Amino acid sequence: MIPLYYYLILAAVLFAVGLAGALTRRNAILVLVGIELMLNAANLNFIAFWRYSPDPENLTGVMFVIFSIAIAAAEAAVGLALIIAIYRHYKTVNVDKMDSLKG
Repeated sequence: MIPLYYYLILAAVLFAVGLAGALTRRNAILVLVGIELMLNAANLNFIAFWRYSPDPENLTGVMFVIFSIAIAAAEAAVGLALIIAIYRHYKTVNVDKMDSLKG
């Protein structure tokens, strides 16, 4: 069986790549992709800790992951709708150009 720390290292690398992508990219869609990578790293941690827990018959980790996937799907839908609305107004998806709240 694969040790727990392999999963934790993989999740940390995924989270770091997602964080770097969300903070350094100027394209709003790529920022959303970075956020999704960070959520997937958290899901990997939930599943790894659930699987290596003393009571894996209890499905608490799986419930957290299902809830997290639902939140990620809602976040992606709302985020893409906002990006489309911003693109219609500013004609760009560059995050640096979106600095005004006034219509």
